[in-house]
Amino acid sequence: MKLEDQYQRILSGQMYDDLTPELVTARERTVLLTNQYNASFGQPAPEREAILKKLLGHIGQGVHFEPTFRYEFGNHIQIGNNFYANFDCVMLDGGGIEIGDNVLFGPKVGIYTSNHAFDAWERTHGACYAKPVKIGNNVWVGAGVHINQGVTIGDNTIIGSGSVITKDIPANVVAAGVPCRVIREITE
Repeated sequence: MKLEDQYQRILSGQMYDDLTPELVTARERTVLLTNQYNASFGQPAPEREAILKKLLGHIGQGVHFEPTFRYEFGNHIQIGNNFYANFDCVMLDGGGIEIGDNVLFGPKVGIYTSNHAFDAWERTHGACYAKPVKIGNNVWVGAGVHINQGVTIGDNTIIGSGSVITKDIPANVVAAGVPCRVIREITE
């Protein structure tokens, strides 16, 4: 199966074989490309953004990752304007990641759109499935947050440090915890 066909299967949510030579090679290529971006730290912002435009599906203006940034495929990541990710951001983007405008990530934020099969035999033979993650506009994600597959975070929301997000979080709230839950609405 061609790489593009495999990407379509992954994005469709069907079970796929994560160990095919094409996907292994794609991830190896991604590591080399992210090394290039991470090594550009300290260069002018337009130069760094030009590298990101080659690596990711779409980025807006003012997108910045502190070192080190890691992702799985890249072409399934869409980021709006004015995005900042602090140190050690990881995006496993098999299922697709959409991030709105004016979003801030603390250090060590991870987004994981893919998951391994529940059946042990299937899992050991590379079976995985993926679901998209969507993050709205004006969202602040605190340090050490893990965002699991299939999650949507609404506009203007704040996610507290150390949270593990397993379910959708609505707009205009402060949420935190393991698992992450709404603490309160954001008010004046």
